[in-house]
Amino acid sequence: MATIEAYMRKRKNKAGLCPINIRITKDRKSSYIQTGQRINPKFWDTVKRKVKKNHPNSTRLNNLIAFKLAEINKSLLDIEAETKPLTRVTEIKKTISGKHKSHSFYTFAEAYFEELEKNKKYSRINCELPLLNRIKRYPRAKTLTFEAITPLFLRGFISYLRSSKDSVGERSIVNTLIFIRTLHNRASQQGIVSRDSYPFGNTDGKIKIRIPKSIKIGLTSEEIKIIEEIDLSDNPKQHHTRNVFLFSFYLAGMRVSDVLQMKWANVQGDRIYYTMNKNQKNLSLKIHCKLQKILDEYFPTKTSNSDYIFPELKDTSNNPKDILRDTKTGNKRLNRFLRQIAERAGITKKITMHISRHSFGNISGDRIPLQVLQKLYNHSDIKTTIDYQQNFVNKDLDDALDSVIGF
Repeated sequence: MATIEAYMRKRKNKAGLCPINIRITKDRKSSYIQTGQRINPKFWDTVKRKVKKNHPNSTRLNNLIAFKLAEINKSLLDIEAETKPLTRVTEIKKTISGKHKSHSFYTFAEAYFEELEKNKKYSRINCELPLLNRIKRYPRAKTLTFEAITPLFLRGFISYLRSSKDSVGERSIVNTLIFIRTLHNRASQQGIVSRDSYPFGNTDGKIKIRIPKSIKIGLTSEEIKIIEEIDLSDNPKQHHTRNVFLFSFYLAGMRVSDVLQMKWANVQGDRIYYTMNKNQKNLSLKIHCKLQKILDEYFPTKTSNSDYIFPELKDTSNNPKDILRDTKTGNKRLNRFLRQIAERAGITKKITMHISRHSFGNISGDRIPLQVLQKLYNHSDIKTTIDYQQNFVNKDLDDALDSVIGF
């Protein structure tokens, strides 16, 4: 079988740059496929066969090389599987070069997920891999190339998502389009596809991605009080679930992943210090007396500062994949018990762990300055805070209705 490897040829151009090629070798004979990239020889690692980190564009170039190697290797496997596989390296190069006039979206996606895996972005993999599988189910995308992703193709794909048996909501459609756009941008940055073929944008004929406004419904202060005061002593699992829900609410609607991964080391004096899983931002919040009561209840189970406050992850290994898995499992279990609590409390709203965040926004309304809310939510842009709070600030609209029909 032929072998492939990245190779920098020593033939310099007038600027002193050498080409990076993919060398195909079979029966001790070699042929080369160009990547279209050149570098100064001092930046090439001959042992690792990659661009050194001190090159200003090392990440981009190494990603391009990895993609080319993966794409060519896939073609080699296809050639070897043929009834009459090619034997001459020149024939192999010609066949592969013909196939690579277009670039596989799926091969690029595989390299993208491998990169996420290396960087331990397991939560992102968990969110985006289903989007890739959704694309693969589209009958017209069995062998998808970047060149085939045109506005016409995308419109057909959107129609398919809306009308198929596995029809999905508008937000899920938008998430899938954003995923395609992300990979297209990365491929363009790495010189794999031409920017001229970019199918997204605001110009005529392009696909403009519009994120739909979702309706966020939070609990009122009265409903939170009902949850606080309802007697759950007959059901320890519901009692624990209430503690986790209120723990989140008392910390400005902390996300459930951050709550379940909270350790005693995060408790310092009268404050909680933690790093948000979603964006790796640091936050410090006061421990209210209501929150302290919950901490006191779980303190007897503490074994060390590195121990988790809540039991969902106590038996989980330090492997990030295991933590992500058990966090998701714990969230599903908590949501199930929350529905039971809501039924007992006479709350008809659909309630999940994430509703604690919406409830904080709903109760805070316009009573807290936006700049303070921005810090509590840890939003980078205050526009995000404004958009979020618009779901809960309805006083002006209510007053306007009353002024017209309140006769």
